[in-house]
Amino acid sequence: MAKYGGFECLRVQVSRGVAWVTIDHPPINLFDVPLFLELDRVVTELAADDEVRVIGFQSADPDFFIAHADVNWILTLPAEKPPRPTEPNAFVGLMERIRKLPKLTIGAIAGIARGGGSEFLLSLDVRFAARTKTRLAQPEVALGIIPGGGGTQRLARLVGRARALEIIIGCEDVDAETAEAIGYVNRTFSDDDLLPHAHAWAERAAAMPPEAVRMAKQAVDAALPAWEAGLIEETDLFNASAALPEARQRMQGFLASGGQTREVEIQLGRMLGTLGTGAPGAGPAPGSARPGR
Repeated sequence: MAKYGGFECLRVQVSRGVAWVTIDHPPINLFDVPLFLELDRVVTELAADDEVRVIGFQSADPDFFIAHADVNWILTLPAEKPPRPTEPNAFVGLMERIRKLPKLTIGAIAGIARGGGSEFLLSLDVRFAARTKTRLAQPEVALGIIPGGGGTQRLARLVGRARALEIIIGCEDVDAETAEAIGYVNRTFSDDDLLPHAHAWAERAAAMPPEAVRMAKQAVDAALPAWEAGLIEETDLFNASAALPEARQRMQGFLASGGQTREVEIQLGRMLGTLGTGAPGAGPAPGSARPGR
């Protein structure tokens, strides 16, 4: 629709009170600065549109929802830890704006969402996933950093402390059925049934009285512990981890070994366990970045 034109990374369609935002940012839907800026813009515009009651997110890529945050972007952070922040960083700020929207938000996941891609999904109200295609992860610790987009806070609330630590420290991909069982996603569907169900459920939600939806979200959030202090603590620790020499070596080694290319990202879950096992500063051990089945 012309009303939501001018995007390069996104496509937007509005029908029956639902805006579906399709992420289309080849080659892997990397959460880089251009995608961040367009998501920030589309959320602002859709929030102000009274015709839109539900906002859904899906991907044009059959393999990737959002791969993860751009490691080059993270490497632009200071090599020395800055002072403790008084508010979360801009990335977390966008995730919080999404969480606090008075409208309902839905993710229809068919593909890989790791790191910042997982954190984006965790900021949404409802997550539906395709059983065979979905893989979720928070792999930051393998790069020497920690999740910095709210992942430590949101996962712990959804799946509990022990499982959050298993996901964050283990850095392994979580398949759709496991994600459903532990509460990482709401429900799973066959690959063919995912979008029909997600679109039908979004239209059902859009038919509900909008003020009642807004107040329901507000009431449910009131049942949860406060977020703000935890998000600031995460931001401070993320900044500290991103300044560590080993973290910067691991991130640089990851990029040098083919990280953020489509071939490597498909098998990234297997590669992460080998980071740092080669020579100091070399990143992955020789050959570890080559995908295999």
